[in-house]
Amino acid sequence: MPLSDAAHDAAYFDVASTAPLHPVARQALLAALDEGWADPARLYRSGRQARMLLDAARETVAEALGARADEITFTTSGTQAVQLGVLGALKGHRRRGAHLLHSAVEHSSVLHTAELHEANGGTVGVVPVDRLGRVTPDGYEPRPDTALAVLQTANHEVGTLQPVAEVAALLQETGVPLLVDAAQTAGRLPVPPGWSLLTASAHKWGGPAGVGVLAVRKGVRYASPLPADEREAGRVPGFVNVPAVVAAAASLRAARAEAAADQARLHALVDRIRTRVPRLVPETQVVGDPDHRLPHLVTFSCLYVDGEVLLTALDRAGFAVSSGSSCTSSTLTPSHVLAAMGVLTEGNVRVSLPTGVPEEAVDRFLEVLPGLVAEIRAPLGLDLTPATRTDSLVIDALGKLCPLPVIELAKHLTDVPVGGTITVLADDEAARHDIPAWCEMREQTYLGETPAERGSAYVIQRDR
Repeated sequence: MPLSDAAHDAAYFDVASTAPLHPVARQALLAALDEGWADPARLYRSGRQARMLLDAARETVAEALGARADEITFTTSGTQAVQLGVLGALKGHRRRGAHLLHSAVEHSSVLHTAELHEANGGTVGVVPVDRLGRVTPDGYEPRPDTALAVLQTANHEVGTLQPVAEVAALLQETGVPLLVDAAQTAGRLPVPPGWSLLTASAHKWGGPAGVGVLAVRKGVRYASPLPADEREAGRVPGFVNVPAVVAAAASLRAARAEAAADQARLHALVDRIRTRVPRLVPETQVVGDPDHRLPHLVTFSCLYVDGEVLLTALDRAGFAVSSGSSCTSSTLTPSHVLAAMGVLTEGNVRVSLPTGVPEEAVDRFLEVLPGLVAEIRAPLGLDLTPATRTDSLVIDALGKLCPLPVIELAKHLTDVPVGGTITVLADDEAARHDIPAWCEMREQTYLGETPAERGSAYVIQRDR
């Protein structure tokens, strides 16, 4: 999808959050505002015209997602699609049981819905992931009372593709329905087979915000968790925004064609970032699966750097990126995705490239990044080269928020000899994830965590 000149100038690298409105979507939206403004449920001429546009849009979206037109309903967002999909499928399968199964790295819309389900008396099982962020199909072996399983096609934060087809095949043997969150792949990659319910969000592929998609396969039991309504097969109440739906469908068709044409180039550009960032920036960890991943997304974490500070510096330098980690001064909570993977949750940057992005913009990003990271680290006085020197040490990092406990550990590593130990006292939740991840990056031995009078004591053995 070609970007506007303004978007080029800003080097917009955050399409995983939302893509710029596609030119085709803009044209379709303006036309539909004139032709599709009426109530599509009415029989007069303007109502029939709106209904024709809505039906055509539904068929376009269905074809793109590998569904039937009568399986597609439109919601007000991808989040609402997930919430209604999960709750409606659970309600439809309540005679089977009340157990919900989902991966540890699902989008927050799944996690929050699971919390509500649990609060209402249901049970929830969480499938772990490996260090690349990928589940194993065997982890989705259902219980007798499992009513629904949920799995994303690709992770929103690190881009790892999930084995959806394999999980679907396992679940089909037991009759457990699978809801697939395709928000990050719809319009970019083919939809894996075997899903029972599917959700997507138009603003991820260049459609207007405010349009989500919920697809429910024929034969899958579904009972709306909301009061009855005649619209959208009774699944989503309220008046359908026909012009926005028409624009979403038009842009989905265009985005699919452009993504297929540009996919190999984007994959190569992301490989360039994955390869060069660790060479250009010391103590950087690239996360996510290097092979089975989205073609346009890469995530990396810089030790001893506050992610929010780095994002602000990149913004001033003309790069719009996001952080897969929510470990910021506003939330003080580490990313649940990165924590589940067992990787660094500090200094995290997610780059998601738009279709048609110039290669020069990526090269300029790689030129600017090392200097910005060095500036942020400079006041810390860190020596980032391995060294040697003194015996057993305790570091009091109580009351210090991430990434300060890890920074203190790095500062004092060479204060003990090889074979010596350092104990870090910390009460910040992020330390539980970041200190073991730091040890793996620096090739030091993490000996474990024990409760302390305040917080926890993390013990590290210096190996080099």
